[in-house]
Parts: sequence; structure tokens; C-alpha cells
Amino acid sequence: MEVIRPSLIIKSAIRTAFAVAATLMLAVPSTAQVFDQPQRVAFQISTGTTGGTYFPIGELIASLVSHPPGVGRCETATIVCGPPGLIVSTRASEGSVANVLSVNAGSVSSGIAQADVVALAAAGQGPFRKAGATKQVRVIANLYGEDVHLVAAKNAKIKSVADLKGKRVSLSTETSGTIVTARAILSAYRLTEKTIIPNYDPTEKATELLQDGKLDALFFVGGTPVNVIEQLIDEGVAVLVPIDGDGRKRLLTREPYLTAHTIPGGTYAGAPPVETVGVDALWITDVAQPDNLIYGIVRALYNPLNRQAIDSRKQGTHFLDPGSATDNAAVPLHPGAARYYMEAGLFKPAPSKTPAAAARPPAPPQRKS
Repeated sequence: MEVIRPSLIIKSAIRTAFAVAATLMLAVPSTAQVFDQPQRVAFQISTGTTGGTYFPIGELIASLVSHPPGVGRCETATIVCGPPGLIVSTRASEGSVANVLSVNAGSVSSGIAQADVVALAAAGQGPFRKAGATKQVRVIANLYGEDVHLVAAKNAKIKSVADLKGKRVSLSTETSGTIVTARAILSAYRLTEKTIIPNYDPTEKATELLQDGKLDALFFVGGTPVNVIEQLIDEGVAVLVPIDGDGRKRLLTREPYLTAHTIPGGTYAGAPPVETVGVDALWITDVAQPDNLIYGIVRALYNPLNRQAIDSRKQGTHFLDPGSATDNAAVPLHPGAARYYMEAGLFKPAPSKTPAAAARPPAPPQRKS
């Protein structure tokens, strides 16, 4: 049997101690680096179909305010990105109605929705009667102005809204904002879904049907120019139909979040100016989202150094213009957003009323001149 001398035991213990100490010393910087990394903050924007205008706008916003580790443009003192660790992602959805319901339920961080839809949701009216008033929804910003497009097949002999009677007309899906506005337009012109042949397909499918001669017209709400509509007009398949006259007057009296607007001539190749109505697209969120998070997102979005990227992607009117960010809010601003707008001199809080208690959607505030 081998005899182990005490001195060997001592030397072995010393070597082991040094090895452990060296391992711990190497581990300390690695551990410190882990703790130095900002916590990842996931934030989603629910948009619309990939062929619409909400999806690319959501992608633009995400690219501007996300602040993942190691992005050079974010590592400056000018705060061109959102809070450190913020990762903003976009997801396609079925539109405004779906987005409002998802935000109110807390199943998505934020979404984009038409102002008229948000107002109906706050009052528990229209498509929100069954679910009730959406009390958790708050506005981050008024993003831009959209136009209602009534597009008709060139050979369908549709020159006005009244000519839709008896025609095959796409109103979009039940969870879209377009169908809400389209129904209001039909009603103002004294038409109903029973006086037309309604179609409820998504815009992408509806445009295919129109191209194939299986649909006479479609409604679409979006910031001009809309790619799918541009394609239909460029190919000589369709024309824009005006929304004007006494029907528009009745519509604007009933729907305070809609405004008279003209799609300028040349917006679509060869198309003259077209009278229509417009509605604002709002970025909405859940009231439970942290104030500092929303404040940091809004501050980054409207940082002047991001203006060039924003201007290169303009759609509709007042596109991501801070001067219009608090217009037509339909429901209260999120406290984090309100804080930024107050600091920037863009917003003065007024006594608030509970939107859900209103007998009809609240009238929009007057635009600043």
C-alpha cells in the first residue's frame, strides 16, 4: 500500500486552490458583462395585412425606435432610439377592429387603428357593442391621415357611390377598419348591404377578384399612395370613384372623425383630383404599459435626427408630424406620451371625460392651425 506524504497533500491542495481562484477570476468579467447588458424589452405593433399601409408603417417605426445592443446609431447622447434593450416587432393582423380588441385585452403591446374605429370602441358602439367599451386603450400618437378609396372596375359603369346599387362590392373583412367606414358611407348615401352584393374578402383577394372581372368595386382605407390600388390604376383595370355631394355632407355630419379631403391629381398615374373623405390613423396601446417606456418610445420617434428617414417614406397627410401627434386622439393619451408632448409644448391637458359614458363617439378636438 502506497503511503501519501502530508507534504504532497498540502501541495495538491494549494494547486487546486489556485486553479479555483483563477477560474473565478476569469468568470467575474463574464458575469459582469451579463449583468451590464440591458434587459430585453419586447414591444409589438399590430398592424394590418402585408398589402396594406399599416404594415410598412409599423416596420418603419420599429426600425427607428428599437434599441438592441450594439447598434451604432443608438449609442449616442442624442437619444435617437428608444430605451436600451427595446426590441420592437411588427405583426400582420386583420385590421383596426382586431387591433383595438387585442390592445384592450392586453394580448399585444400596441396597434394601429383608424380614429373613427377607436371612438366607436371607446363608446362600445358599432362592432364593439357585444364586447363593450374598450376602457384600457390609450393613444400614443396620431400617425398620419388616410383616405377612403372607392375603386371600381373600369368597365363597371360606376361613376358615384349611388351607382354601387346592385353591384358586387368588397367592404373588406369584418375585423378591418375599412368595413366600418364603408358601412357608414353606404348608409349616408342611403344604401345598405342588401342593396349591393357584398364581399368580405381581404384586400389582396378582393383586388384579384376585381382584376379577374368577378368584382365591380372595392373600398379601401389607406395612406396615399396605396400600392395595390396604384397597380390596378396603372394597369388600366380600375378607376377611383369620388365620394362627394349630399351623401358626403350627411356622412360628415354623422361621423365626426371623418373629414372632407381630396386625393391630389397625379397621386395615381393619370388620375385627376378625386373628392373623398379622410380619417386619421392612431397608434394605440394599453394603459398598463409603463409610462417611462412609452415616453422613451415617443421621444425617439420624434427625434429630429430621425426626420430624414421618416420623410423618405411619407404616406398620406401629416406623416409622423409631431405637430399633429395629439390631434383626433378619440381616447385619452397614454400618460407617457402625454408627458413627452407636454415637455415639447405640443399638448395642454384638458379636463377629461369618460369616453365609454358618451352616447356617441366624442367629437374630435379642433386641429391646430
